[in-house]
Amino acid sequence: MHLHIAHETVYRYDAPLARSVQYLRLTPRPARGVQVLHWGLALPAPANVCRDAFGNTMHVLSLDGPRREILLRAMGEVVTDDALPRPDPRDELPAPLFLRDSALTRADEPLRRFAAAFADAARDDPHAALMALMAAIGDRMPYLKGYTDAATPAAEAFETGRGVCQDHAQVFVCCARLLGLPARYVSGYLATDFAHVASHAWAEVRLPEASSVAGDRAGEMAGKAAGGMAGGWLGYDISNQCLADGRYVKLAIGADYLDACPVRGVRTGGGLETMRAEVLVKPGTSDQQ
Repeated sequence: MHLHIAHETVYRYDAPLARSVQYLRLTPRPARGVQVLHWGLALPAPANVCRDAFGNTMHVLSLDGPRREILLRAMGEVVTDDALPRPDPRDELPAPLFLRDSALTRADEPLRRFAAAFADAARDDPHAALMALMAAIGDRMPYLKGYTDAATPAAEAFETGRGVCQDHAQVFVCCARLLGLPARYVSGYLATDFAHVASHAWAEVRLPEASSVAGDRAGEMAGKAAGGMAGGWLGYDISNQCLADGRYVKLAIGADYLDACPVRGVRTGGGLETMRAEVLVKPGTSDQQ
């Protein structure tokens, strides 16, 4: 699948901003079946580029002097594999690293009880148990905006019973770890027919050897990938109740949202901040502009 991606974020302030440091994870992460044809960031000043602790490409943008607006743009073309989802056996980091909890994925007693219902199934067929877990989270937590924010922990979102892709991914990651399966938070892009106001989030779980990958909740892939296969990292999109396929482009991974969010910053001054973002991911051809 050939994808054209454009991501714009604008921060505005009602008072002069004295200083700002933005940490930007806006560059596609190398992944199996993904080829970046070209990619670029348009920023208000040069940024330092580095790798963070999880191997994500990070631009550190430091801005001094009075300003009332920060405009960030990322854009490019990516080609992805249209094949059915398959676990990626590569471990860039030790898988047990993703068994530990974090500030936003720490389990409380209700989450522990919820995850325990899938423990027996997870021992017999981890992937089947994760598909059932994904469906249960979707039923328990409808996708609704305005009830959580970027600082909401998984346990609080689960108690609220509503959330967005960030909350779904963190609850799923928390439960998968409780089942003894390494799991990580993923931020990135999802190709759709319309613009979004944010990037997307899903989860990846490290399946053990000889796990079977069956269809998504809607049955679209049912029976097409039966049988044992090598273990590896497989993406689960809880908000859309499907496996991550060629429509998905990964930006960053981490233990939770704080490790993998595309844009995060600190500032001095500026007063009240407002943010507007738009993400457009369109399937197309290489000759489109």
